Amino acid sequence: HVTSFLEDHPGGDEILLAATGKDATNDFDDIGHSNSARDMMAKYYIGQIDSSTVPAKRVYVPLQQAPNIPDKSSEFLIKILQFLVPILILGLALAVRKFTKVD
Repeated sequence: HVTSFLEDHPGGDEILLAATGKDATNDFDDIGHSNSARDMMAKYYIGQIDSSTVPAKRVYVPLQQAPNIPDKSSEFLIKILQFLVPILILGLALAVRKFTKVD
């Protein structure tokens, strides 16, 4: 259990977090830790892992979500606006032209 050692680990906390939830013996041995590091390990050692209880592969279970029901009223509003906005712009342009035209 190395939670209290995360900030002090010379290799950074990312390496320790990458080994979370698994037997990190091979990772520890492969990196070539010093004898003093091996002595420190006794302080954080919890126990042996029974490999028969560890699943071979983690199974992903997707989160259940409510079905997406489209809102028909927003589609209707968009169609109305697509029709009305150009007409309003045209009307505004004609009004500006009429009232700003000098005779």
